This record gives sequence, structure tokens and C-alpha cells, in this order.
Amino acid sequence: MKKFDLKRSAKGEQLKVPFRSPSLLRYPLFNKGTGFTPEERERFGLVGVLPSQHNTIETQAKRVYRSICFNPDPLGRHISLAALQDRNEHLFYKVLSLHLEELLPIVYTPTVGKASQYYSRVFRRARGIWITPDLRGRVEDVLRTAASFSDVQLMVVTDNESILGIGDQGVGGMAISVGKLSLYCVGAGIHPARTLPISLDVGTDNQSLLDDPLYLGWREKRLRGDAYDSLVDEFVTAARKVFPKVVIQWEDFRKDNALRIMDRYREQTPSFNDDIQGTGAVALACVLAACKITGAVLEESRILIYGAGAAGLGIARQLRSQLQFDGLAGSDLRHAILVMDSKGVISDGRAEMDDYKRELSWPEDMAQELDLSDTDRRELHKVVQNYRPTVLIGTSGQGGAFNEDTVRAMADAVSTPVILPMSNPTSISEAEPEQILRWSEGRALIATGSPFEDVPMRGGARRIGQANNVFIFPGVGLGAVVSGASQITDGMIAAAAVALADSLTSTELSDSCLMPEVTRLWDVSGEVGLALANQAVMDGVAKKISSDEMQAKIDAYRWVPEYPEFV
Repeated sequence: MKKFDLKRSAKGEQLKVPFRSPSLLRYPLFNKGTGFTPEERERFGLVGVLPSQHNTIETQAKRVYRSICFNPDPLGRHISLAALQDRNEHLFYKVLSLHLEELLPIVYTPTVGKASQYYSRVFRRARGIWITPDLRGRVEDVLRTAASFSDVQLMVVTDNESILGIGDQGVGGMAISVGKLSLYCVGAGIHPARTLPISLDVGTDNQSLLDDPLYLGWREKRLRGDAYDSLVDEFVTAARKVFPKVVIQWEDFRKDNALRIMDRYREQTPSFNDDIQGTGAVALACVLAACKITGAVLEESRILIYGAGAAGLGIARQLRSQLQFDGLAGSDLRHAILVMDSKGVISDGRAEMDDYKRELSWPEDMAQELDLSDTDRRELHKVVQNYRPTVLIGTSGQGGAFNEDTVRAMADAVSTPVILPMSNPTSISEAEPEQILRWSEGRALIATGSPFEDVPMRGGARRIGQANNVFIFPGVGLGAVVSGASQITDGMIAAAAVALADSLTSTELSDSCLMPEVTRLWDVSGEVGLALANQAVMDGVAKKISSDEMQAKIDAYRWVPEYPEFV
């Protein structure tokens, strides 16, 4: 593999490039299109190959953005952006950074879910690496030969089984890894050449995909058991050997695999699971922000989590950890967080229960204090009436689960209810913000997993903050990479959550927003990254330097999409 000087690109810098026309135009990281200057065209044999006019990247971005907007269909726009990324990465990230609020839902949730569903039907150009069962024993060689660059420092790795709320999408899960890495680049400033999307394509149990003659993935039922675990183990060992500085984000694994993989490798290599730890951090940040707005104290909160999958578990763990830090213990800590799944309130009185749910369960005698029948324990609004939570968090994937009875019960329980329907995409959100505000008489504080329009209110529109992991994972990756952390500790994730809550401006707080404006992603990611990196030092997993020195390292590391001069 070739290694290039990938220092932060900026106007006036020079970059040595080993290609010439027409090869140069085929590499998206080096292709400038009409952005090649007259001098570069002479230097690289591009005279006559391009239209005569030289455009700045800003002019190119205007042209491309207008062409993308010609297509009103979100999936069509996603395909157009992917085509741009495949031909000119600097320009792709320039367009994305200039129109982030509008294009975030296109490159990420909710549109990326549909892109994963149609992946095999719209496939144009390969991006990333697929690890399949027939590569067993050769994974290290594949990583060495298939990766375009040798200095990979960040991977998003998925096995494609639990994509958003739509389940097993087989090979299409690569769209998620690609989309997330694009946000690392535009939000955290990690150079695209230092990122690598990975699909552990171990088959699919989605029969419609297996029956589709156009399906591009490993056309077998999913690998399970020891064979699956050994392939993942070989991959991690190979990744650490080929890319010694790599940070791994695990993405969209089924909850049992997600938990096992996260716990197995977290001390071996810097890694984290965004669905578990990232979602937990965002939820904690929302609750901390709500406390800032209302003046409430976190340890006096009663939090009801509706949905006990990987996201619900991650949220419960993160909130419990913070409550313990704030001094809660024993029955007070247990009582502060109540979790429901499809069978109702989770208590240890159940005859059968997944192992991971035991840490979410209440003692049966405590559950009986809710004074609910077995039937009523399954009814969300009944549980809300008797538990009287101050915070309601949805990770159920059940659209409309927060109905009028539930929201009104929340409003009866507390003057300013905090309601977080975090399931995405939009179609499976537990409630729409307009409904929540109407049923709560405008008193609720809201953040949603998917983007929603502002809600008209007396006195002006209410902006709905997006409880989106995009405010966490870019900063986590940035801080872990720059600090050189040997692992990503629970304390580092907690520091990221607190930093996210602290990043809210006074204006955002006064407007009852629980999450920052998407347009501030660059600044927020920097603050989250610095907090996480400093915590890595305090936790003893990174070299000890001052906060000012760490800030200087982060500033020097971050990349912006401007064309350097090619020599």
C-alpha cells in the first residue's frame, strides 16, 4: 500500500501526487475536475482533457448542489451524492459541509436506511472492504492489498443484521458504514484516506434478498456460533496488525452479538459500539440539557425507557453510571430507572428473560409497588400514570407508541415532561413532536431520533432538537485517534455526553432545545473530542499532556475540504 502525506488540506499547501492523466481523474481523493488550475493541467497532462474554465471549489459546489436539487426524491439525492463522492471527494465534503442541515438526512438517517435496502439495485462503484466467510485465513492479506491507503485510523464495521429499525439488509449495510464515515470527515475533520468502511458480509436471513437475482452479497444463511466468532476474531487481529492506530466503531449488530463483541474487544483495541454507547451518551446529554433548562436535579429524576434492545440497554447503563457518579445508590438508584419491553415492565419475577435484561430489571417486590396488574404492566400509559416519570425515552421501534393517553399522563405527572422518541427512521418514531406538544399543552421538552420540521407555536416556531448520534460519534473518534488512547473507557463516553450537553448555547437552551443546531456539528465535535481525549489522559489510557496541548493536537489534525496544490 502507498502512503501519502495526508496533512490537513488548505489553500496554499502542496501535495505530492504519483498519478497523471488520465489515471489522476480516476482517483476521487485526487480528482479536482474543473478545479485543476492551468498550471496543474500542464504539469499532469490534463490540457484538453477538461473544459477550459478553471473553477474554485466554491463555484463547483454551487453547480453540483443545484444539480442534486433537481431530484426531489431523497433516495435519488443520496445516489447523486454517492456518485459525487466516488468521483471527487474534496468536492463531496465541501457540498456536504455547506449544506449540512439539509443533506444530513440524505447521507445519514433516515434516507440511508432506504439506500441500504436498495443497495444491490443501485450499486455503481465499490467503496470499502467486504469480509466474507470464504476469506477465512486470508483476512490480513485482504486488508493489506484492498485498502487504498496504509494509514487507516478509523473503521466503521457492521455485520448488517440490525440496520436502523429495518433489520437484516445483508450486503446493503455497507451504506451505513460509508454514511457514518462521511460524517466523521465532515464533522470531526478526519481525513477521508484515514477512514475505511468494513462489511462483515456473513450472509443474510432476509429471504427476499437471497431470492433476488440482483443481490450482491454472500448468498447464504447467516453464519452463527463459533464460526462467526472466529471470523470476527481474525478480522480484529488482522486490523490491529495492518493498521496499528485504528479505532473501530461497531455498527448495527444484533444485540447479543453487539454486546459480546463490544465487551470482548474493548480492552484489546480502542473500540466502541455506537448503537449502545453512542445512543446512551446522546440520551444522557438530552437529560442533562433538560436539567439545565428546568433547574431540575438529575438524581431526582424518574426515567422510563420504553424499549429494551441494544439502544435501551446503552441508555440505561449510561444514565445509571451518571446517577451513581452523582451519589445515588441502592434502591434509590434502582427506582430512578424503569425499563419496559414488549412484555411490559421488566422485573426479576419473570420466568424467562435474556441475560442482559437482568441488569435492567427491577426486583419483583419493587415492581409490585407500582400497584399494576400483570395486564396493566404491559400498558405504557398505565405504567406512566403509576410510576410518574419525569423523563420518557423511546427506543422501541414502534411508531406511534407514545399515544395521547401516554403523553397526557406524562404531563399530569410533571410540569415539564421530557419526552425523547429516539427510534429512527421517521416512520417508526414513537410520536411526532407536534402531537407531543399539543397533548402536553406545549410544556414538553422534546428531542427526536430522526429530523422533524419546526412546530408552529404561539410566540414562534419551536425547533425540535435531533437526539442523533452524529453529535457524539465523530467527537469520540476524533478524541480517541488524536489522543492515541489504548481503549475507550466508560469514563470517556460519559465525558463525551457531558461535553455535548455543555456545548448547548444560551440561545439554544432558552429556546428549549435539548440538542445543538446541526450546523454547529464541527464545533460540537471538537468540544466532544477534546473532552474525551482529556478523559483518556485522566483514565491512564493515553499519554499525559495538558488540555491546551491536546487542543493544539486536535486543531492540527483536523482536515477541511479545500484543494491543495498538486505537485
